[in-house]
Amino acid sequence: MENQIGFYNEDISFRLRNIRVKRSWLLKCIESEGKKTGCLNIVFCSDDYLHTMNLNYLNHDDYTDIITFDYSEKDAISGDIFISINRVKENSAAYSVNFNTELNRVMVHGVLHLCGYKDKSKKHAQIMRKKEDEKLKLL
Repeated sequence: MENQIGFYNEDISFRLRNIRVKRSWLLKCIESEGKKTGCLNIVFCSDDYLHTMNLNYLNHDDYTDIITFDYSEKDAISGDIFISINRVKENSAAYSVNFNTELNRVMVHGVLHLCGYKDKSKKHAQIMRKKEDEKLKLL
């Protein structure tokens, strides 16, 4: 399916607010990078669920706020973005930001990965943070 962004829960009860607004914003973020939207799934889950995925699929034994699986083809962005709501809550408290602001940052972070941005090096992480800030202003 083209031009689709779906929001799902895996093992938790969580309801994203303003789904239409968030979907429209993420579409705008993707378009602003010169990309098209294919099929994008954003799945909200627990720390434990994401930790298990991290172990099973990436062989990383640590907790994280997000894992992105990229199925993009050419300029059509497609993928699965798994987000730990527990971790987003903890990070929002640690960074003294509103939960929804942190959740928006994490969602767009995953989208930016699908657009080709990396964050493993210090230089790439700085570029990613700048892009996140830029995209948050579009909301």
